[in-house]
Amino acid sequence: MTSRDRVRAALKHAQPDHTPCDYFATPEIHQGLLDHFGLQQAASATMSTSGRSYADDDIRECLGTDIRYVKAPYTGPPLPSFDDGSATNIWGVRRRPMPNRYGEYAEPVGEPYAAFETPDDVDRFPWPDPDWFDYEAIPSLCAQYPGLAIAAGGMDVQDFINGVAFGRGVEQVLLDIGERSPVYLAIVEKRHRFYLEYIERMLEAGSGRIDFVFCGDDFGTQNGPLISPTTFEDVFAAKKRELFDLAHAYGAKVSHHCCGSSRALFPNFITCGMDALQTIQIRAAGMDPYELKADFGDSITLHGAVDVQGWLQQATPAEVREEVDRLMDGVGAGGGYILSPSHNLQPDIPLENVLAVYDTVARRRR
Repeated sequence: MTSRDRVRAALKHAQPDHTPCDYFATPEIHQGLLDHFGLQQAASATMSTSGRSYADDDIRECLGTDIRYVKAPYTGPPLPSFDDGSATNIWGVRRRPMPNRYGEYAEPVGEPYAAFETPDDVDRFPWPDPDWFDYEAIPSLCAQYPGLAIAAGGMDVQDFINGVAFGRGVEQVLLDIGERSPVYLAIVEKRHRFYLEYIERMLEAGSGRIDFVFCGDDFGTQNGPLISPTTFEDVFAAKKRELFDLAHAYGAKVSHHCCGSSRALFPNFITCGMDALQTIQIRAAGMDPYELKADFGDSITLHGAVDVQGWLQQATPAEVREEVDRLMDGVGAGGGYILSPSHNLQPDIPLENVLAVYDTVARRRR
């Protein structure tokens, strides 16, 4: 099987020749892998004119992963950047790298949506235009990945909770969801319509070469879902279904990022047409991948489950190899599983453990 065949089989709940694998990492781990593989020179020229990230692709090739991610290159108006290292994204949200114990994370600076009081305020804001992207680059970008599975999009596609909270404040967004705030719903509609067109234009340009759409929203906390199934149905389900149906109309599947404990929402996810759930944070309540496989494995593909919330930091390389083997044998049985970190590989994970994950996959394929 090619990598593409392998991923497509897993998403269809058919047994592939080997469990496919994927890669997500923080910049600190990414840099460590660049150093390890001697790819520093590639990192200095990270983006080609077609939008291909050379450093990212080279690391994925060295690790032997099965999936490459594509986005239409940005060609819109210049986005402001500032001397403090912050930059404004297409949604008008400014974020600045802020240090933590192990590295940095881009936190919002200011809340441009906080002053919105009516849907008219939302309409007056300068929202992004799907025309700001070069969709004609998609065919040549896809052509660079023969035999590999291709995903379009990213965790930011839709992202109705975090994406809005960056511009409105977390507490306000939680209140908005509970109150079904017309202002919040109007912002969500702006994001939804943008991403529907953005994804459709990539799928159309890809002419069947894009295997799945990657999108996201964080519906879980460590101990349970952030929202109830009823709230999911009232606020989010129709928009999720519309995006999923769009992907399916182009012959693609959907993998949806969701942090935390979302087990209680699995029936809603499945009813909406979600093909795969990405992260599977094993330490969150109810998210044991072996139990999820037993209860939902025929209906939704699990994408993740290599624990980065403490276990991968503390395990020995031998323990890492043992658990990766177990995941591929257990969760991967009969398809329905893509092995990857349960979120971005965190800065405090020993590089030898990162390499042990992918070396184990490579050993199984020899």
